[in-house]
Amino acid sequence: MTTYEDQTARSDRSTGVTSRDRLRQAVVVVSAVLGIIGAVIGSGAWGGEPVAEAAGGALSADATFLAPAGPAFSIWSVIYTALVVWTVWHTLPGRASSSLARATGWWGAASLLLNASWLLTVQVELLWLSVVIIVVLALVLGRLLTAPGATDDRAGEVITRVTFGLYLGWVSVATCANLAAVLVDAGVDSGRRVGEEIALVVLAAVCGLVLLYALRVGIARWAVTAAAVWGLSWIAVGRLTDQPDSTVVGIGALVAAVVSVGLTALGARRGRSRRGA
Repeated sequence: MTTYEDQTARSDRSTGVTSRDRLRQAVVVVSAVLGIIGAVIGSGAWGGEPVAEAAGGALSADATFLAPAGPAFSIWSVIYTALVVWTVWHTLPGRASSSLARATGWWGAASLLLNASWLLTVQVELLWLSVVIIVVLALVLGRLLTAPGATDDRAGEVITRVTFGLYLGWVSVATCANLAAVLVDAGVDSGRRVGEEIALVVLAAVCGLVLLYALRVGIARWAVTAAAVWGLSWIAVGRLTDQPDSTVVGIGALVAAVVSVGLTALGARRGRSRRGA
C-alpha cells in the first residue's frame, strides 16, 4: 500500500525538491511571522513603546542631525507588504527548488530575524547592540541582492529584488541615523559645527553606497535608490523645519538625494552598455 509519505517522496524526487528546500520554506514563514510580531511591538502595540519613544527618545525625529522626520517611517508599511508578498512567493510549492529561492531564502529569513532583534534591543534600551545588528542587517541585505538571479522566473526576480532593494535602501539611511542616535545618547558632544560636518560626511557615504549597488545589483538599483532618497529627503525636511535645525545638513541631504539618483542612472546606463557589448 502506497502511503502519503511515499507519494510525497516520489514527487519531491521528480521535481528536485530536497528536505533542505522544505526546511528553508518553513524557516522563511516563521521568520516572517516573527518579523511582523516585532513590527507590531515596535509600533507601540501589545505593550511595547513606539521606536521614536523607546530608549528615552534617542531615535526620535528631533534627536540628531541625521534623524529623518516622522513621516519617513511610513515606508515600513511598504517594505512589510513587499516582504509578505515575497514570503508567499517563496513558499509556493513550485518555488521550493527554485534557484532564486535557494540563493536568497536563507538570507531573507536572516534579515527578518535581524530586524525583529533590532526592535527588541531598542525596546530594552541596548542601543549599542542595535547598531551592531543593523550593520549586520545591511550586510545581509547586500549579500542577498548580489546573489545569482533567475532567467526563468521574471516575476520572482522582480519581487525579490524590489522587496530587498527597498529594504536595503532604507536600512542604509537608518544605519546612519541609528549610529548618530547612539553617539548622542552616550553623551558624545562634538559641537554644532563638527556635528554638521560629520553629518555631511555620512550623507556622502550614503551616496557612495548607492553608487556601489547601482553598479552591481541590476533591477534592484532603483528600489535601493528610491528608499534611500526617501530617507534622505525626510532628513532634509527634519533639519529645515524641525529641531535640531541645520540649513547646511538639510541642503546636504537634498544634494545627496539628487546625486544618488544621478549615480543610479549612471549605473543603469553602464549596465545596459555591458549587456549590449
